[in-house]
Amino acid sequence: MEESKVDMFMMINSNNLPSMSLPTIREKLLALPDSRASALHMTQFKNPTTAITLSVLIGHFGIDRFYIGDTGLGIAKLLTCGGLGIWTLVDWFLIMGLARQRNYDNLLATLA
Repeated sequence: MEESKVDMFMMINSNNLPSMSLPTIREKLLALPDSRASALHMTQFKNPTTAITLSVLIGHFGIDRFYIGDTGLGIAKLLTCGGLGIWTLVDWFLIMGLARQRNYDNLLATLA
């Protein structure tokens, strides 16, 4: 893929991905053939800011977990009312990192 396109992708999506993995992602994108670049643009990322907003406002219903794709944990959180509030508090600190990690995993699956 062209370096300018890679730089544009990195600028647009860097806040949705773990900062520690950005150099690795850039290397993989540079090695990506142009024929596979269209699949990359179809990848949708979850916004970590939306995830924390959902977590703070209605996290005790598990909506934040449903949003990032953890359906099983979302159901468990829903049935336990956020683990009686404890799980909800823990997710306030973890959910943004989990959203970024889920985006990274989806990107790697697209690149593979």
